[in-house]
Amino acid sequence: MASEITYNRIAMLRAERGISRRQLADALGVHYQTVGYLERGEFSPSLHLALRISTYFEVPVEVVFALEPFPRLGAPTRPA
Repeated sequence: MASEITYNRIAMLRAERGISRRQLADALGVHYQTVGYLERGEFSPSLHLALRISTYFEVPVEVVFALEPFPRLGAPTRPA
């Protein structure tokens, strides 16, 4: 595999809900810097942590994480 980047929407989900990195970290039982590393793509979560994050935000895991970059909000969608 050329690249093992995991893309995520953690920062967007936090912003939508008005949650700080520290609040999310406390809820997940991780260091707040870990949330920053995750958001910047510098660290890929374990499956367990990914599932805990999606459970915290009450969304399916694929809403939070993807193997391809997420389309920009408001960007035109390409036909299938």
